[in-house]
Amino acid sequence: MISFATTVFLSAFLLFQIQPIIAKMILPWFGGSSSVWSTCLVFFQAVLLFGYLYVHLLHEWLSPRRQNLVHCCLLVLSLATLPVIANPAWKGALFDNPTWSVLVVLASAVGMPYLLLSTTGPLMQAWYARSFANMMPYRLYALSNLASMLALLSYPVLVEPYFPVLEQAWVWSAAYVLFVFACLGSTWQSWKGVSNEMKPAIPAAGPAPRPAWGECVLWVGLAMTASILLLAMTRHLTQDVAPVPFLWVLPLSIYLLSFILCFDAPRYYYRPGFLVALPLALLALDQVLDGGSLPVPLLILLMSLSLFVFCMVCHGELVRRRPVVRHLTLFYLMLSIGGALGGSFVGLLAPAVFNAYYELPIGLLLCALLVVVVLWRGSKPVWRWLLVVALLAYAVRLTWISVDYVEDYRRVLRNFYGQLRVYDSSNGDLGVKRSLAHGRVVHGEQFLAPEHRRQATAYYCEKSGIGQVLRSLSGKQPLHIGVVGLGAGTLATYGRPGDEMRVYEINEQVLDLARSDFSYLADSPAHITPVLGDGRLMLESETNQNFDLLAIDAFSGDSIPTHLLTVEAMRVYLRHLSGEGVLAVHITNRYLDLRPVVAAAAQQLGMTALLVDFHPDASDVFCRRSAWVLIARPERATSLLKEISEAETLVARPGFAVWTDGFSNLLKILK
Repeated sequence: MISFATTVFLSAFLLFQIQPIIAKMILPWFGGSSSVWSTCLVFFQAVLLFGYLYVHLLHEWLSPRRQNLVHCCLLVLSLATLPVIANPAWKGALFDNPTWSVLVVLASAVGMPYLLLSTTGPLMQAWYARSFANMMPYRLYALSNLASMLALLSYPVLVEPYFPVLEQAWVWSAAYVLFVFACLGSTWQSWKGVSNEMKPAIPAAGPAPRPAWGECVLWVGLAMTASILLLAMTRHLTQDVAPVPFLWVLPLSIYLLSFILCFDAPRYYYRPGFLVALPLALLALDQVLDGGSLPVPLLILLMSLSLFVFCMVCHGELVRRRPVVRHLTLFYLMLSIGGALGGSFVGLLAPAVFNAYYELPIGLLLCALLVVVVLWRGSKPVWRWLLVVALLAYAVRLTWISVDYVEDYRRVLRNFYGQLRVYDSSNGDLGVKRSLAHGRVVHGEQFLAPEHRRQATAYYCEKSGIGQVLRSLSGKQPLHIGVVGLGAGTLATYGRPGDEMRVYEINEQVLDLARSDFSYLADSPAHITPVLGDGRLMLESETNQNFDLLAIDAFSGDSIPTHLLTVEAMRVYLRHLSGEGVLAVHITNRYLDLRPVVAAAAQQLGMTALLVDFHPDASDVFCRRSAWVLIARPERATSLLKEISEAETLVARPGFAVWTDGFSNLLKILK
């Protein structure tokens, strides 16, 4: 028994450790977008599905000892794919669609080891049931989810802050070798537990009828709904409620906790209590989805409690309907199909089909529908009618909420990189102000009145760090300016005849909106050249641009992608500067203190960093609070100190480790 438990625990722990390791490894290749993480999750769910399908076919088609032999051979072969390090050669051979590029890179780097790890849970449970006929194998599934949660919680606290990603990959690969030996030990124990007769394993209790297809569809639906709600509520929580680092851990922990509770001891799912709590949770989310003005901590609490109720209902009903051990592998196959369908719907289909985040209302409606289906059998006719009426009323309510997602906005667009919204608001005597938002973060705004439309605003106004630098360069003709991150195109307002501005933007929809809904680009007398693609990757591939100023302003949510702040990235930026050129990095952030990151990189590269932390007056309608770090050679930095008000030298924090492409530590810079 200890052998099986050890193998299951180790496999689940490694499954959840490799996900952030490999995702962090390839993140710089795809622009640091949060969608990379979502695509990774889709990949891991799909591989999990293939793993469960393999186990089911193995269990159904082969005799016990042939199962042992086949699996042992695959385990040994998987060692040839180690270490789990993404091949840099893929970096230069990416497809036009980032989603498929991510999937191909993941398959080549971790496909085989992850597939073998994913088979371990259901396979060990099936073999455990064969070896210990009187024991309950489903508790091993709870153990695997406990291991997954420990891996999830330990990575950002104990692994990421102390080890570069390549070291993490090597250590993980060594741990995978240990797992292979542990699994081989469990296989040997299973081998000894069966007779030499080569025939399919049938429990001593005799054959059991195969579950009906309707029951299998219900298993798929319950698992899919929980997966949809997990991903959709995580996105809503981290983008529209509070873009706080590591907040994504909370919903995933709740999801895993529900698995642990339901499968370890089904009594934790007290059905009457949770079915009463379910409509309350659905109604509580109205305050979140309807844009309520509740405090952020209360919104987070409401979403967390609601998700816990949803997951407990879905997973609790799954446990109530789990089959006899003979059909255990079929049960887990249906669960994996549901998880993969839910992940694919949110991660792949929704960004391509929807212009707003409709998957959350759809997930909520599915949850309510499945509860009606579950309660339908055995209910009296009057209760059935009440359930149908309540479901229809809730569907109407969700439709209204979905319409509100787009009704008050001028434009709503969505793709792999997230959702963009353009909206107009009245600003007293100054007239209409148009804003571009990604989640809760404004990426640019413009006053539409002719006398104000060329006025630089928000983080780029004339009093900001970037505004003062550009004004200090006004005596030099012509200027060659580089910008990583377009936004609404506000910096174009500083362009003059003869100037050339080269703008790097990864999201084509941002460029389309800057051209169609804002006039900064059209009004600028400078020659503006847009370059579509990740700014860092484009700069790496280009010859020296000799920029007088290079501005790094590539926000995603409320954080700059970490791959744009590493010392390797800084080295690329500095290569493109002229002798007197200035690198300006926008570090405005509510939750992360990015000053030590930039200061450490500047110090290592022999440059001087200046901080311009600008706080506008309450009456200033054109400016927002902004923090810019200006990096230049020491002699150029000395002159900037005299030219720019409120500039101060940024000193590196003692003992702060420089961020590299293989190492970053968000815990150290939390505010």
